Amino acid sequence: MLDKELKDLSDVVQLKVDEDRVLFSATHEEIEYGATTDIYFIKTREILKELGLEKTKVVAEVFAGSKGVLAGVDEALNLLRKKDVKVWALEEGSEIGKKEVVMRVEGDYNDFGIFETAILGTLASSSGWATATKECKEAAGDKPMLCFGARHLHPAVAPVMERAALIGGADGASCILGAKLGGLEPSGTVPHALILTVGDTLEVAQAYHDLMPEDEKRIILVDTFQDEGVEALRLAENLKQNLDGIRLDTASERGGVTAGLVKEVRARLDQGGFDYVDIFVSGGLTPERIKEMDGLGVNGFGVGSYISGAKAINMTMDIKEIDGKPIAKRGRIPGVTKNDRLKRVF
Repeated sequence: MLDKELKDLSDVVQLKVDEDRVLFSATHEEIEYGATTDIYFIKTREILKELGLEKTKVVAEVFAGSKGVLAGVDEALNLLRKKDVKVWALEEGSEIGKKEVVMRVEGDYNDFGIFETAILGTLASSSGWATATKECKEAAGDKPMLCFGARHLHPAVAPVMERAALIGGADGASCILGAKLGGLEPSGTVPHALILTVGDTLEVAQAYHDLMPEDEKRIILVDTFQDEGVEALRLAENLKQNLDGIRLDTASERGGVTAGLVKEVRARLDQGGFDYVDIFVSGGLTPERIKEMDGLGVNGFGVGSYISGAKAINMTMDIKEIDGKPIAKRGRIPGVTKNDRLKRVF
């Protein structure tokens, strides 16, 4: 069991990592202990205490390096709730401008400074994911856009990413924990692995229809074994009104999902009398590709790597007041930055 928090370098030396550790990601306990902070914050804590300055009152501000959608606020606040500090912040999901102050903390620096790394990292990553999602959702318009990005990230942070995607506007998420953290049930039907194992797409589709709850959409992949148009018609002719849609996720080795493929499959379904069967597209989608597909008969999109691989929105924490006196590093303006959008949280 870890002590409350790292206090000095001797605590860092004594921190041991179990050799039989299964996953290398930090636990909640380790984050709260300070084990994921940059080492110089522990050195700062020790030096301030030795100089008798551990109770120095400061006002620190966090500002964004670029515009986007703010996410990760709730997690950042949770790290500060047990501290004797005052906090102002923008709401989760707020659109933010470059250099805008998104959070302000007032209290003893030695009380909360240990969490600077974790707070900035949480806000930076989550805001990057939320911003990328917003770009995709704007491209998709009223059509559903789901986040399929969990497989591109370490499992410890995949739920954080998918929750951020929901904040950014995604209509659903495939990661079970990520979706539930966002207040939704996870979205998704069948993978290629099931179809390959069973050996026939139609057999899988029929089994899915027979076994899954009625409120689950019957959307089946059609690019596993046969031509996508042929497979789509085969499913539609057999399942008829029970088939809600088909999903195109053609491998890059086969050219991926192209505009021509979408148009052909849509035309073949319509000509067969199956205009009610939706087309859902996934695989390497970007906002540009979503816009390209939007007018071709696509009814929904699944986006993975564009969201999961989004560049973080860099966040910076600056001390702007010490004991009530304005101060700042060179290049920054001393004193509290005015932002009427900030709301007192606690």
